[in-house]
Amino acid sequence: MAKIKITQVKSTIDRSERQKKTVAALGLKKLNSSVEVEATPQILGMVTKVNHLVKVEQLG
Repeated sequence: MAKIKITQVKSTIDRSERQKKTVAALGLKKLNSSVEVEATPQILGMVTKVNHLVKVEQLG
C-alpha cells in the first residue's frame, strides 16, 4: 500500500473528546509532529474525521 505522512497543524484544545482521541490514535502527540503510516481505509477514515487539524502528504 501507499504511505502517507500526517502532520498535526492545529491544536486539539477546545475540540471534542472524539477528535482528541482520533488524533492520538493516529500517533500524533504535539503540534507540528508527523507520522508516516500505510494508507489503509481505517487510517484514511480517521484522517477524514480530523482533516481540519492535520495536513496529509502522499509519499512516493
